[in-house]
Order: sequence, then C-alpha cells, then structure tokens
Amino acid sequence: MELEAILHQIDSRDMALPEFQRGYVWNRDQVRGLMSSLYRRFPVGSLLVWVTATDSAIIRAGADKPETTSVRMLLDGQQRITSLYGIMRGTPPPFFEGAANAFTNLYFHLGTEVFEFYAPMKMANDPLWVDVSRLMREGIASFTVGLLARSDLEMKPEVFIRRLNQVAEIGKIDLHIEEVVGADKTLDVVVDIFNRVNSGGTKLSKGDLALAKLCAEWPEARQRLRSLLATWQAAGYDFRLEWLLRNVTTVRTGQAMFSGLEQVTPQEFEQGLGAASQAVGYLLNLISARLGLDHDRVLGGRYAFPVMARYLVERGGKLIGAEEQGKLLYWYVHSFLWGRYAGATETTLNQDLVALERGGLDGLIDALRHSRADLVIRPEDFAGTTRGARFYPLLYLLTRTSHARDLGAGGLELSAHMLGKLARLQVHHIFPQARLYKCGYARGEVNAIANFCFLTQDANLEILDRAPEEYFAEVEERWPRALESQWIPTDPELRTLDRYRDFLAARRELLAAAANTVLDRLVASPAPPAAEVAAELPVGPTTRAEVEDADTQARVEELVAQYGLATPTVVAVVEDPLSGAELGMADFLWSEGLQGGYDEPVAIAIDPQPGEAEAISGAGYHVFQHVDALAKFLARRSEELAGTPTTD
Repeated sequence: MELEAILHQIDSRDMALPEFQRGYVWNRDQVRGLMSSLYRRFPVGSLLVWVTATDSAIIRAGADKPETTSVRMLLDGQQRITSLYGIMRGTPPPFFEGAANAFTNLYFHLGTEVFEFYAPMKMANDPLWVDVSRLMREGIASFTVGLLARSDLEMKPEVFIRRLNQVAEIGKIDLHIEEVVGADKTLDVVVDIFNRVNSGGTKLSKGDLALAKLCAEWPEARQRLRSLLATWQAAGYDFRLEWLLRNVTTVRTGQAMFSGLEQVTPQEFEQGLGAASQAVGYLLNLISARLGLDHDRVLGGRYAFPVMARYLVERGGKLIGAEEQGKLLYWYVHSFLWGRYAGATETTLNQDLVALERGGLDGLIDALRHSRADLVIRPEDFAGTTRGARFYPLLYLLTRTSHARDLGAGGLELSAHMLGKLARLQVHHIFPQARLYKCGYARGEVNAIANFCFLTQDANLEILDRAPEEYFAEVEERWPRALESQWIPTDPELRTLDRYRDFLAARRELLAAAANTVLDRLVASPAPPAAEVAAELPVGPTTRAEVEDADTQARVEELVAQYGLATPTVVAVVEDPLSGAELGMADFLWSEGLQGGYDEPVAIAIDPQPGEAEAISGAGYHVFQHVDALAKFLARRSEELAGTPTTD
C-alpha cells in the first residue's frame, strides 16, 4: 500500500493505535535515517496491523473510532508511521503521545542530499536547504521557481529539481502490510504477537496489559494516572506510571500482582486510585517532615510505598500517633538501605503484604530483620561511593534530623526548616577532589560517601578547594562543635592528605553510630507528634547543584547543551522496565533516552556496586561508568551519517 494511502487511513480513523502501545520513542537520528533510506529507495521493513471489530477495539485516547465495523490497529511500525505522518502532514497523528521535536523542522540539502534538522546559523542563507514538511504539503513548484532564477548555483537546476521530486514522491512508496485477523486473535494473543515481533525493542509489561484492558472500559484511566504523576513531578518527585499502577493494585487488591486487576471494575479502580494517591501524598509529607527526605534524589525505597500505602488505607488514611509513624518509617528506611526490593519485586512485595496482614508493623519489621539477621548499621556500610550508593540518602537524612551545622556562612543549623527553602544545599567534598587525585587516590576513594557532607552554597564557596588542615581550624574557631555536628573527626592527625584513608575509617565509625541512634529512636521514643506532618506536598531543592559536586555536574550539563540531550535524573534507582525490580543506582539517568523519549535508556553509574552495571545493562540500559565515556559515545554518534536502512 502506498505510504500516502496509509496516512489517509489514519486521517479517516480507519487505522489507529492500540492502547497498549507505548508513546513515540524515536530520536532525530532515527528519523533522519528513515528519510534517508526512503529517499534512496532502500527497504524499511513491513508493517503489522491487527484487524479487529471497531466496537471492541481498545484505541489510544485522542483518536476517535471510525464509523466502519472494523479498524486496523498498528502493531509494528508505529515509530516509522508516526515520523512520516508528522513530516508529511506537518503535525503529529491523532494518536500521538510524546514530543514532536523528533520529526519537526526536518530539512533536506539539495547539494549534499542529506537530511538535517533546522539550524539557523547553518541554513538561513543557503537556498539549497529545503523544508521537507513544506515540500510534502505544497509540492515542488514553489521551490523550482527560486532555483531557476538563480545563476550562482554549482549544479544545473535540473539536478536539484530531480532531487526535489525524489523527496516529494516518498509518499508514493509502497510499504508491505501484514495483517493479523480472526476471531481467535484476542488482546492477550495480540500482545504476545506484539512482544515477539518487537523482540528488539521494549516489551510490554504485565502492567501495560492490565492498563490496556482497563482503558477499554475506562478510556480516561491513563490520563488520570499521568495527571497524578505530573502533580508529584511538579512537587519534586519523579515516579513511573507502572509504579503508581502497582500502588493502586496493592491498595485495591491486597496483592502486588497486576493480574489481580482482572477482577477489578473501572469504578473500583477509580476508587483505588483515589485512595492510593492520597496515601502516597500523606507518605511523602510524612517522610519529608520526619526524615527530611524532601525531594526525588534522596527518596529511596520507592517499592516500599505499595506496602505502606496498603497499611495506611487499611488504617483509614492516617496514622494514629508518632509511635506508629516511627515504626513505619523505621521499616521504610531499613528497607531501602538493604535493597529489600532489589530482586523479585512482586514476590517480595507479596511476602511483606502477608507479614503486614498477620503481624502489623511489628511483623513487617521482624520479617526484614529475619532476612538480614539484624538491622544494625556498621561502619563498613558507609563504604559506598558516589551519590548512587544506598547510604547517600541516609547521610542526607542525618543532616536533616540531627542538628548538623553549616561549616561557614554563620554556622547555622541545617534544619528541616532551612533545607531547600532558605538556602540551597550542595554536596561538599571534605577533602577536595583535586588534591586527592593529585596524591594518587582512586576515584572511588575520592568520591566516598564518608568524604561527603552537606553545606549551603555560600559555605561551599567559602571553602572551595582548601585543605582540611587549613579550614578545619578556622571552622573550629568560628563555629565551635560544627565539625562534630557533621560527624567529622576532630583529631588533628587525620587532617592531612596522607592520612585520608584513616580519616574515612574514623568518619564511618561516627556515621554508623549516629545512624543507629537516629533510626533506633524512631521505634523507641519518637518525638514529633502526628500533627506536625505538613498538609501539602513539599517542594524540594530545584537545582541539581544542590546535590552534585560541581565538576561532574558541569561536564554533564555541557554534554546536555552540546548535543541537545534531555535533562537527566540525578541519583536514581534503576528499575527493570518489566518487573519493576530495583537493579542498582545511577548517578545520572535518562530512563526515557538521551533525547527524552526518543532512544534507548542510558545510565551513568560511577563506581557501581558489584554486579549492578551488568544488571542495569541486561535490562536494556546503555551503561557508562564515566562521563567521558558518554562524551565519546555522543561524539561518535554525531559523526555517523544518516542513510542506513531503518526499521522499528
């Protein structure tokens, strides 16, 4: 079938997208590659469509159902057809979900015969750059007049006109269409076919299938879920749709398996969504108020939320007092410190839900303690490196809750009322990075958690890269006991670069003792009453510099600007896209691709824990263990020419 005829079927709603399909995920390189292949008349693969009854079709929201009795649902080829529709029509198709800049403003150079996206400085004064969308809509006439009038072109106008025609007639290219038909082709069968055909891409998860079935009866479900996620994102928390769906499933059914939703009506799901969203909001407020974990980058243990939300809903939506709060928070912190859900997430969730039902919070804590023998934090637990380590949020928690004081700028207490509101916090390397590298210390040692503390921006600028033996004495004189409040050893012998490893060992001892005291206090005699929990979602720090050391962050920001990358999430749990299991920690994460939904997910994991890089890579992420490695990859990719045969 001619490409133009396929696009016409989309216009008439005779071809649509099934609800279980994810949104548009291609990047600009793939779009350029596709157009280059079509221009050269290379094969770009066939399409796979599912012909099904219109009445029962689960069509992506935004596209109306046709008046005909059957509709053709696009199973394989969405990325290609969406790109071509956007280029040839100048607007995304009705079922579009994503960002249109991957195919907007595509230009073709009549001299070099390459496709590139509009760059004003490069293209503004060159008549050989042609707006492809305009060419497709208007035809070649308006372009040939200008070309024939010019006498300064290196080639004959006839050559350019032939190339214009070659682009304009891409719409006449035939694409082969395979059809899936028959009454036996149920949604489950079709999803299985989709996963088999799409083996090179991201498979549909059980959550995708459950949501697709739900949307067949409640079309607004996906939008309601996304609206809640957007609300939390505006408040500083970035959650995945599947995570929210897991919370709803657990709250509504008491189990973690998405299969439990099969017996849930749309009305019951809507009620469960309301209850789950209220529970999540309450928990975020509680965790911020009592633990100081007030933004996404320090919020560990996301998959503890379904268990906590279930408990909360069963208790009527709120906790009775500080003691009950303390027990729940004690379990929550220990659950993410020890990677409770870093594995078989669904199985572990169900085990914890059973423990919760049988023994309440005490049963939940006992189950976690049994899995580890004890819940004691030891100095070696703070031996992790980089902000990707699980004990990094604990260091932030201690700073927020234990009267830690700034090492400059007045020596003020870094209390919960100050962080993220009156001052921006930055991660400070107690022993400066440059000095440590100069002495030959390895990256893992330089970026050890025990070498981190949190300071206000002003204090960090005061200290800069001064050596501890210099600025420690000044801090002690100006702000007595400020060093002790940050669990920094005060022994003068540990302030020199040659004793750096001894300093780390001594500070780990202090951090472990402080952590045990703070966490044990949660279950012993929690002080803050329930009334102190904020009524509204907190808004955490808004700049990445608040939790990143300057050199690495600056390098990443440079790459983002240079290559037009999406803004990464800093310090994030990497989850398996199918099971939701925690795979490890990333210092920088592009879960939707470097161009914000247009390519494969990417993670920078500096000094990962053993096995984490392999686990993350095995789940489909491109893993880099240094920013320079990503830079080389981007430089190499930018040099590759478009024009190879491209399919999705």
